Amino acid sequence: MRFAYPLYLLLLLILPVLWWRMRHGRTASGPMIYSDVRRIKEAFGVAGRPVEPFSHRIRRWLYSVRLLILALLILALARPQAEIVLQDVKTEGVDIVLAIDVSGSMEIIDLDAKGNRTRLEVTKEVVRDFIEGRTTDRIGMLVYAAQAYTQCPLTVDYGILKNFLDQVHINMVDPNRTAIGMALANCVNRFRGSEAKSKVIILLSDGENNAGEIDPITAAELAKAVGVKVYTIGIGGYGTGYIRREVMGEITHIPQQVSMDEEVLRRIAETTGGKYYRATDRASFQKIFQEIDSLEKTTVQSRGHRRFEELFLYFAVPALILLIIEIVLTNTRFRKLP
Repeated sequence: MRFAYPLYLLLLLILPVLWWRMRHGRTASGPMIYSDVRRIKEAFGVAGRPVEPFSHRIRRWLYSVRLLILALLILALARPQAEIVLQDVKTEGVDIVLAIDVSGSMEIIDLDAKGNRTRLEVTKEVVRDFIEGRTTDRIGMLVYAAQAYTQCPLTVDYGILKNFLDQVHINMVDPNRTAIGMALANCVNRFRGSEAKSKVIILLSDGENNAGEIDPITAAELAKAVGVKVYTIGIGGYGTGYIRREVMGEITHIPQQVSMDEEVLRRIAETTGGKYYRATDRASFQKIFQEIDSLEKTTVQSRGHRRFEELFLYFAVPALILLIIEIVLTNTRFRKLP
């Protein structure tokens, strides 16, 4: 235990002075006139020695209680603290921005073995698992199709990030085109002011760049210039997938040809020192994120640090209780006449 304000402990030196004054001091009192002295004689008893009532002996101890109250208040004023040694985590940090394609082709069903979930639904599940696997890194999220928008800035509040992920859907952005270059440039802009040792973009796409004013390779050169590594993931199987639609009250599966510009995604990754992956089903999608997770692990160093728990209440509360008891007894059972 330690005291945050130890100088207040010097006030304890006045307690012996007050104790000595109580034992040896003399106080002047005014004369009192009695109409009957029989009670005084009875108090002296046999052989003229006084017989002190029990209540009188207890009254003397009330002054000692006052000194105890004062001592407790002085200790509380000195702010006692208990030292707790914790394990601190020092990390240089990884900043990660997830760029999720929400174009119309993400409605294709070809990743789910049961044929129930779309590419976007499977993507959200895998991304959620990735977020839950991180502990100390800042993660942000961007969605794009014909335009690119920041869904969530870089944050360590993974609960908020997952809430934003749940809100991602196809029609939140014009789904008819895909602006991969604009999405990548906006992701790079999210790192403005970042002091993280490692900056990473995970770009997920299932199509071709056919919108936006910035070419994907130009955006990749920009990312390289500011030290951002890009991992690109092509989403979708080979061949033909299908989109589920309701026609005349019935669910119909409409065939959809898979079209993806893998060469551009590969060049983006190679330009920035990242890696290109192809996710053809949910299992391979999970393995890709597991590999990225292992490649971009935060360097963590642990060191002990001290934290102090305040203990003044352990002194202040008993002092308050004793003060209340002392006031009640002094003014009731042990009240002293003038």
